[in-house]
Amino acid sequence: MTDQPEPPFAEQKQPMPGETGQMDPIPDHGEESYVGSGRLKDMKAVITGGDSGIGRAVAIAYAREGADVLISYLEEDEDAEETARWVEEAGRKAVLVRGDIQDAAHCRSIIDRAVQELGGIDILVNNAAHQATFDDILEIPDEEWDVTFRTNIHAMFYLTKAAVAHMKPGASIINTASINADKPNPGLLAYATTKGAIQNFTAGLAQMLAERGIRANSVAPGPIWTPLIPATLPAESVASFGKQVPMQRPGQPGELATAYVMLADPRSSYTSGTMIAVTGGQPII
Repeated sequence: MTDQPEPPFAEQKQPMPGETGQMDPIPDHGEESYVGSGRLKDMKAVITGGDSGIGRAVAIAYAREGADVLISYLEEDEDAEETARWVEEAGRKAVLVRGDIQDAAHCRSIIDRAVQELGGIDILVNNAAHQATFDDILEIPDEEWDVTFRTNIHAMFYLTKAAVAHMKPGASIINTASINADKPNPGLLAYATTKGAIQNFTAGLAQMLAERGIRANSVAPGPIWTPLIPATLPAESVASFGKQVPMQRPGQPGELATAYVMLADPRSSYTSGTMIAVTGGQPII
């Protein structure tokens, strides 16, 4: 996947939360490149935000590694159905669950569906996120701050708490953090703050769950080409997106999939409490 699109891109803007099919160029989720080797054979995975972007790439990779997948998503039915098609094409079961993870009851229902329809839960990928751009703290509505925290960090607690009750030793929790956890973009103040919280939550969780034999890790992406970008950034920022990192381009969702596979792989049994940075050469120190 070394030959990937570089900026400048066409200026583009979408309503939130964005759709894959309207992006130019269309993101690469590993549809044609990812080849599995049975590393997650017969495991059961829940992926939030699994309809598009990083979540779709992880769903495809997990299915090709032998896992059944529950795809949690907000309202993007067309994207979710496309992800499910790729999972089923790999010969694995796909379960779609539509709804807002800001609601604790809905989070619990996601885990219940996984237990009922997949037969259990071995992997939880807390990936769904909300972000919006504001240049001045005075412009950030109280409601915007609240929805960012409820989506990005409160839901992670609700889902993890519900999942752990059903997890056996060897299970894995993988949280999507961000380069913003260490290098916060001031225009994404609320989002960056939640990503710092996710990093801390994961580190503490790994210690708390060690006696249960459950691992917790995070992945910190840099600039990744997903629908969230044209849906939440100014059009002129989209045109140069990714230029700021040493590789001078955004990462494609499929370029992160191997990190999520490695962390879910039972053979990574001593890897817990860590964060894997996938940032196009930008150090996180």
